[in-house]
Amino acid sequence: MHEVKVFDATGNLKKVISVKALNKRTDKQINSPSFYNKKGRKVKPLVQESPK
Repeated sequence: MHEVKVFDATGNLKKVISVKALNKRTDKQINSPSFYNKKGRKVKPLVQESPK
């Protein structure tokens, strides 16, 4: 994973999101996916398939 650069509409650099911050966000999303869903959308539960 690489750092992310965020630019405004005029092309000026607003902020740089570090790899560490991205990893923390990913961990939060894995633990609580509903935290990042937009309002009004249904959350589908993860279904793990068992090998046959």
